[in-house]
Amino acid sequence: MPSNDASKPPGSWLPQTWQSRGYLPHFQSKDHVQHVTVHLADSLPTSAIQRIEELIKEMPEPEQPVERRKQLQDWMDAGHGSCVLEIDALAKQMEETLLHFDGLRYRTLAWVIMPNHFHILFQPTGDWLLSKIVASWKKFSARAIRDWLKANQEICDPRYTRLLNCKSIWQPEYFDRYIRNSEHLKKTEDYIHQNPVKAGLVAKPRDWPWSSASLHREHDTLESQAPD
Repeated sequence: MPSNDASKPPGSWLPQTWQSRGYLPHFQSKDHVQHVTVHLADSLPTSAIQRIEELIKEMPEPEQPVERRKQLQDWMDAGHGSCVLEIDALAKQMEETLLHFDGLRYRTLAWVIMPNHFHILFQPTGDWLLSKIVASWKKFSARAIRDWLKANQEICDPRYTRLLNCKSIWQPEYFDRYIRNSEHLKKTEDYIHQNPVKAGLVAKPRDWPWSSASLHREHDTLESQAPD
């Protein structure tokens, strides 16, 4: 698992700041619950990005970021790429990675591991940056996924091992949205838990093994602390 030294945050806190190091902007804040989505590298080819940009270029500029995000999300949610997280051993490893520092670096509210991406709803704690938390998840899980695929490539479906040809296991960018209020919190949790149902993988959210939907969690305290 990742290093257990959770007492020393890698960098100072920049409260409530928009940052962008690539294709998408990211909102850094220790005061907000965050919904983060991370996709495998081969779930969004360059050709898809180019088609999306062609689609939105005639739209008014203020509307383009929202539509870009929607189109990217819809494409990746369609289940493109190797989908190695449908392998139980890798889904279990991913879930353990997300929960490893729960209560130390962040509070986890909801999550789901899908075949080519994961969603997690959480709030950073202490001085831990959203970007550093996500980078830690990606770094550790990428190593675990790559090692597992290399060790099992002779018995794996070839579509899984194609991911080894990618420069990175994960997309360099990730999606994040901060939670505005208690209603937004509940809708986001429902959206996360309904992902496997929407994808046609199960009939009910609780039937999906790699999700928090099967847990009975009380949200009264969390909702009272959500920003209005």
